[in-house]
Amino acid sequence: MSNVPPSAASASVSPRRGPAVLLRSPVGRTEVLLVEDKPSLRQMLRMALEAGGHTVLEAPDVAEADSLLAHRRPALVLTDLKLPDGDGFGVLRAAKDRDPDMPVIVMTAYGGVQEAVRAMREGALDFLAKPIDPDHLQFIVARAIEQRRVATENLLLREELARRRGLPRIIGEHESLRAVVSALTRAAAADTTVLLEGESGTGKELFAHALHALGPRASGPFVAINCAAIPDMLLESELFGYEKGAFTGAMTRKPGRFELAHGGTLFLDEIGELPLRLQAKLLRALEQRTFERLGGTTSIEVDVRLVAATNRDLRVAVATKLFREDLFFRLAVLPLRIPPLRERLTDVPLLAHYFLDRAAADQNKRPPTFAPSALAALQTYHWPGNVRELGNCVERAVILAESGIIQASHLSLTPPELAIPVPTHDFSGIDLAGTMDQALRRVLREVERRKIEIALAEAGGDPILAARALRIPSRLLARKMEIYELTATRN
Repeated sequence: MSNVPPSAASASVSPRRGPAVLLRSPVGRTEVLLVEDKPSLRQMLRMALEAGGHTVLEAPDVAEADSLLAHRRPALVLTDLKLPDGDGFGVLRAAKDRDPDMPVIVMTAYGGVQEAVRAMREGALDFLAKPIDPDHLQFIVARAIEQRRVATENLLLREELARRRGLPRIIGEHESLRAVVSALTRAAAADTTVLLEGESGTGKELFAHALHALGPRASGPFVAINCAAIPDMLLESELFGYEKGAFTGAMTRKPGRFELAHGGTLFLDEIGELPLRLQAKLLRALEQRTFERLGGTTSIEVDVRLVAATNRDLRVAVATKLFREDLFFRLAVLPLRIPPLRERLTDVPLLAHYFLDRAAADQNKRPPTFAPSALAALQTYHWPGNVRELGNCVERAVILAESGIIQASHLSLTPPELAIPVPTHDFSGIDLAGTMDQALRRVLREVERRKIEIALAEAGGDPILAARALRIPSRLLARKMEIYELTATRN
């Protein structure tokens, strides 16, 4: 079936308070800040820049330039070195202080090359000698803006390359997958928040990429962050960025993932692992489209689409007060459940052959073939690690199959009778009537009962081992087993 391209996320609006920094969308005309005190020359430069497809912000002096830099984020600054209330070095420092990666081009009169060289040592990207040729100006500016774009993308390049290299297309013909892809296509066009639910290894990030590529923000950036992979103390600065001096080691200002995703999609993987203290800040950022960097006081306004993913049941997390209810409802505008591979085993041959060709190409060898017994083993396996496990399994088999035929023995599959059962967490049957406290007590009892059942199963029916795994006294476990009418059956 579907070769759905990669993609991702959505956000929403609410009234905002206080000053806000407006970040121009990366799609469309590029903003250039022009600082020149002579009106006639400023007009000529503005016309040349506009002819090159740029939007021009004009400032006649350092004070006006500093004010514009405080409230706008141009793609480039073009400044004269001689200004009435200072010099271009002040503009250069103001631009670099707000964004160390912002390209600055200085203009100098004939004979001012030494000053231009000094400016470049202090961080200017290039210089132009007056009188300025409009064609040369357009060339220098276009080159600088391209370097700016590359510098921004380099912040995400390594993880983006790893993601694109490691992810397959959405492959499968099963009815459950077709339904998800159909819903995904509709959700992509809606440009609204999407919550992707599914077990680890089902390809949630791939579906996030598809949402991005099929939506109206496809030309904007796709920025991903795994909330479970970053320590709590660092996660806030990764999401929202920080100001210079915000904490020890913050030597420069750093934009967060929200800023990098401006005009595009922000993908928050494993959203269920987000600490409660950050959930409130995330909710505010989604509702108001504004936030402050760590150590900052100025509100930053962004336009992003959010896509979140989780392998946890957030409804249970809400019931147990581990996840904010208001944030859950804000995220679950369009929830999509990605089916586990065991629910669509008829897709296994298609996926296996895809991974086979990819692994063979990566290893620069001729693709082997599957023996009938190997395909049969793949289709009867329970796949607790889902599509990710299947890909790793086939890649390993390609390495081991020296004869050019993959046998069942090359697959290293865990026999079903030895496999740890995958616990299910269907809470749809729980009575949620009454007050929040009443419903919460019923949910907690059910979670406790199921957790004890799983611990006993994993301990082979031995209550002593189960109590150790649960880290509770054996007597307490015995009482709980009596309450829930659970029997210890030793294997």
